Amino acid sequence: MKRDLNMEKTSTKEVKSVSIIVPAYKQEDTIVRDLSRIKQVLDKLRYPTELICVADGKVDRTFEKATKFAERFTNLKVIGYETNKGKGYAVRFGMAASSGNIIGFIDSGMDINPNGLSMLLEHFEWYDSDIIIGSKRHPVSKVDYPWQRRVFSIGYQLIVWILFGLRVRDTQVGIKFFKREVLEKVLPRLLVKRYAFDVEMLAVANYLGFKRIFEAPIDITLRFGGTSTITNQRFVRTVTAMLMDTLAVFYRLRILSYYSDKNKRKWVFDPELNFRINVV
Repeated sequence: MKRDLNMEKTSTKEVKSVSIIVPAYKQEDTIVRDLSRIKQVLDKLRYPTELICVADGKVDRTFEKATKFAERFTNLKVIGYETNKGKGYAVRFGMAASSGNIIGFIDSGMDINPNGLSMLLEHFEWYDSDIIIGSKRHPVSKVDYPWQRRVFSIGYQLIVWILFGLRVRDTQVGIKFFKREVLEKVLPRLLVKRYAFDVEMLAVANYLGFKRIFEAPIDITLRFGGTSTITNQRFVRTVTAMLMDTLAVFYRLRILSYYSDKNKRKWVFDPELNFRINVV
């Protein structure tokens, strides 16, 4: 029998609801375990929650296995599409289907300990954040990742700081939360669907005046190999693509003023990514 956790949870203050997006690509061996671990964390929160798994291309049995698992719960749904379109697209696709007034995402594969979701939400409230992001460089974070990633991360964040003036030390960790009103303003303007998706979201939010962007600690183990991380063979190609995407965001932001309201007619509209406004 399904349990409706949304009905069970109440708050004496203003009711807040949380939506978590889990983008998944070729995760058929781990997706049920991942969703189960995330759901265990969400079930302990004092907010109504919904968990949305997005199959980023139905190229294996990820969608089927996640859908079967979701049949047991009322606050877990699985959506997807046929071809792989990138993590950024998958996250936006899930956000378009969300109903919470606090919306976040976490990478599948569980490189990031899902217990960090509750930690980020605590920081979200403490700082009255517009956006809260998991950070490898937070002094309390527990981090284990290869030296190649460490060197690139430091160099890349220096580039991001120079180009966009973002006052955060880590933009790339796959766990973040946003106020819904931030996404209402930011998402319609975005173009990046893959590597620099996180940077584009944060840079545009900052450009629009959402300055309350803070970092929170995480527990993360990044590996080469497997299905959720970058392999050695693909590392250089991925770094190159990320840098090109990042420079393109800078060009649109600083040179073209593409993200400005005056260029609204130029924004690319995709009905599948249409973010519903004020649904809660």
